[in-house]
Amino acid sequence: MNAPLQVLFLCTANSARSVLAEATLNHLARGRFVASSAGSRPAGAVHPAALRQLARAGIAVGGLRSKSWDEFTGEAAPAFDIVVTVCDRAAGEPCPVFFGGFVRTHWGQVDPAAVSAPAHAVEQAFADAHARIIGRVRRLLDLPLEAIPRAEWRGALDRIGRDEG
Repeated sequence: MNAPLQVLFLCTANSARSVLAEATLNHLARGRFVASSAGSRPAGAVHPAALRQLARAGIAVGGLRSKSWDEFTGEAAPAFDIVVTVCDRAAGEPCPVFFGGFVRTHWGQVDPAAVSAPAHAVEQAFADAHARIIGRVRRLLDLPLEAIPRAEWRGALDRIGRDEG
């Protein structure tokens, strides 16, 4: 088996979407991918509703935390193959910029952490966000990345972010 592909999910706060994506990809990838997540301005804690959503989906939440992208720079940092931004450009949310020799793509979506009340609306926002992430992660897993030239990855990854089949 080849070494797993390294994926970094980036957003601003690293408390909801990017953490949901990290945990979901690690859960479903079966060693083919290793996912991490980070933020340009981390919240300092994972949103409790994200942890509840993952637990409802049967995905382990141990070790998940909100972290700065600074942890993924320097000589000891993993060499990422793919970096995915998940901020919502349509809502004017700023997307972090991360530099390196990886393939970048954007899978924007509304931040469920922006919903604050009532409680059932918060839980539904996280369920909806996670459902979209699961769909995208499954499409990523269906891509034969190891068999196609790296130069072709971006188009395939971008189609996932545009929710195209």
